[in-house]
Parts: sequence; structure tokens; C-alpha cells
Amino acid sequence: MTSDHFADWKQREALAEAMIPIIGKLYREQDVTVLVHSRSLVNKSVISILKTHKYVRQIVGTGLSIDQTFPILQAVAALDLGPSRIDIGKLALAYAEDSKGLSIEEYVAAELAGATGGNKVVRDGATDVVLYGFGRIGRLVARLLIEKSGSGNGLALRAVVVRKGSDDDLKKRASLLRRDSIHGQFNGSIEIDEERNVLIANGVEIQFIYSNDPTTVDYTEYGIQNAILVDNTGIWRDREGLSKHLRPGIAKVLLTAPGKGDVKNIVHGVNQGTIEATDNILSCASCTTNAIVPPLKAIDDEFGIVQGHVETVHSFTNDQNLLDNFHKGDRRGRSAPLNMVLTETGAASAIKKAMPDFGAHISGSSIRVPTPDVSMAILNLTLKRETTKEELNDFMRNTSLHSDLKRQIDFTTSNDAVSTDFVGSRHASIFDANATIVNGTNAITYLWYDNEFGYSCQVVRVVQTISGVEYPLFPSA
Repeated sequence: MTSDHFADWKQREALAEAMIPIIGKLYREQDVTVLVHSRSLVNKSVISILKTHKYVRQIVGTGLSIDQTFPILQAVAALDLGPSRIDIGKLALAYAEDSKGLSIEEYVAAELAGATGGNKVVRDGATDVVLYGFGRIGRLVARLLIEKSGSGNGLALRAVVVRKGSDDDLKKRASLLRRDSIHGQFNGSIEIDEERNVLIANGVEIQFIYSNDPTTVDYTEYGIQNAILVDNTGIWRDREGLSKHLRPGIAKVLLTAPGKGDVKNIVHGVNQGTIEATDNILSCASCTTNAIVPPLKAIDDEFGIVQGHVETVHSFTNDQNLLDNFHKGDRRGRSAPLNMVLTETGAASAIKKAMPDFGAHISGSSIRVPTPDVSMAILNLTLKRETTKEELNDFMRNTSLHSDLKRQIDFTTSNDAVSTDFVGSRHASIFDANATIVNGTNAITYLWYDNEFGYSCQVVRVVQTISGVEYPLFPSA
């Protein structure tokens, strides 16, 4: 039996190896992203591809073999596709359940008709993106934009604006992009052109612009036109302050923090449809708002919510002190790596900005804890109707798989899941089914979220929506 298992493993390895060049070519030449149950296979290793297939059993309850997906992928590659996202895992399972009497090639061609012929998305050039600030979120957004460069007709990271910290500033910025204590090594190569103040990451030229004042920069001098500027500093939160970025070459500004006043707070998956062509200043709200709003919307739509409380157990951030020292905020001056720090969260009040029709009152508070990344939101909700743990968990599992929120909500049933398991998650939050508590109309749910990377993915999704680079998904359900 042992030799049979090993032979099977080697066969699956061989298929995964054969997949890699096909997936890469589709991505580079046609802007087609290949997925398995919402998880991208682009730039993934053999082991990562096999693990993604293995994971399907946990979330769907049905095994998915690479023997099933490989012929689907071959059929996809044979089509003249436009920019799109193709989930070969869902196609494979759907074909196994009901082939409709068609061959694999016929079935795939029919399912992907919306991405071929006259239905193809056509893009004429890339959308320029500028990052203002290069901290934790800025560098992760940079990694994602470089990763998603595709054929070059999507999003193009053109520049980063920072204050010059030292004579060897560019080298230090490159080093911080190259290696990260939490998220690991940059997946690729980074070169430095000091004469031009340019970093070249996986062939993408990123101009570094040194400025202490956004009103002094003319982006057209660097060949940048109609760009989306992502402000990662959080220095300006209202329309007046963020308008400083609307300089020559910049068409729209996106803030990676909660916006104040009349600035729209966008949580992708929930209210990106409210973005209008005339909106030139937007906010992505906070990481916690992105974590809780999608599941709150899903639960409210299905069960109704009367009221609730959100308690976040949040990793420490740069806003806190390493050791006890003065801080303008209460408690935040105490040592972050040594203490649990009780503080406030604006996520509860931010819910109304993302879901103005949400009628329930949600209170909120937060505890900062001595971990560097991955947080948890605990939702204590009073529902409009009684339910059970099983019903609520089944609903959230289906939501994570088949709803419009599947990119925002992930689902886990692992008995041993802990925070580090979710470092690098691309979802806004992960519903922990084993932790769910239900008593009649009272439901307590636990949501993990990578407050750095998961949030950065949400930011990039909003950038894609603004620019029109958010390509259609097949199959859609």
C-alpha cells in the first residue's frame, strides 16, 4: 500500500508540474487567472497546487483530484479567452456532477462563452497606480500589484512617494520590500537603479519620488497619467486633506484608513457598487471594518440582526510603543509586546458608512494583544429568529463558497486553528465554525483576519473596481 500511495503522489506531482506553464502562459499573455475554489494558482509551486486541491474537501465536503482539473485546464487553454478569472475546481466538480452529455472541451467552451468572442473584455493599456507612503500596508499592496502585473494591461505600479529618510534610502526601501518578518521573502527579484531612484521588481519599474508635501509633486513629469493614488499614511482622512493629492497625473485618491466626513468608505464585496465615475476620493475603511461587514451583511440578510457587540482581539500596530512612553492616546503608551491593551475601535460606527440600510445597533471595543499580525473579531448578535449552530455554520459555509462574498469570507473547521495559520490569507475574514455558539436568537461568531495582508487584498480589489480591471469570474456561482 505504501508504494501505491507514493506512486499516486508522484503522478499528482507530475500533473501539477504540467499545470504550471499553462497557468503562467494564460496569465502573462491573456490576463487569465486560474483558480481552484477562489484560490489563485498563479505563481504557485507544485506543493501549493496540490494543497489547494486537498483543501477543497474541507470546505466543500467532496474531494477534488488534480486528475479532474488538469483536463479542464487543458480545455481552458485551448480557448481564445479575454481577461477573466477561471475557477477550474468548480468547473471540474460541476462537470462531474452533470456533464450534460458534453465532452470536457464542449462543456468548458459553453461555460466560458462569456469570456470569448465578442464577449471578451478588451483593455487598451494599463492603469497607473501610485503609492503614497511605503509602510506595512503600502509594501504589501506593492507586492500584490507587482504579482498582478499579468500581461501589462491591468494595474501598473508606477511610483511610490515617501519622505527621504537617509542617503541610502532607496536601498533600505528595497530591503524592506525584499524581506518581511511576518510575510516572508518577496517572490521574485528586486534591482536598484540609484541614478534614477528606481526599483525594478520582477521587471516592474517603480519610480521613487521624495517629497514632504503632496502639493509639490507633478506626476506627469514621470510619465504618469490618470493614475489612482493609494494613500497609506493616514495623515489626511477628510476630503479637504486628501484633495491635496489631486495633482497633475492623479485622477483618483484611495485612502487605506477610515474616511471622515462625506468620504465614501468602501468594503469590497458589500458596497463597491456605490462607486460612481465622478468619485475621485474614496476610502477602504479599516481592516476590522472589512473583516466584520461582509459576515454581518450575510447574517443580517438571512437571519436578521436586532443588535450586537463586536469585540476585536487585535495585533499590535506601529501606532503603539515598544516600551512604555508618552502617547497621546489612552493606554497606547504602554509597551505593546508586553501587554494586552484595552482600547477603542471605530469599526462599529463605520458599519453604517458601508451599510447605511443596516438597522441594528452594534457597539464595539478592542483589545490590542502582543502578536504582530492576524486578529480576531467576536460578534455577539441578537438575531430576529432562532437558529442553531449547525444551521448558522452551514449558511456561512455556503456563503463562503457560492455567494458574492466568497472573496471576502473564508471558512474553517480545523480543530487546531490558531492565529498564525491565517497569515497571508487573502480573505477579509475567516469564519471559525468550531467556535460558533448559538442559543436561540443569540449567536456568537468568531472571525479571524489577517489585518495586514487580507486588508491589502481588499484595497487592491477596490483599485481594480475603480480602474475596471476587476475581471469577470467563471463560473459565476
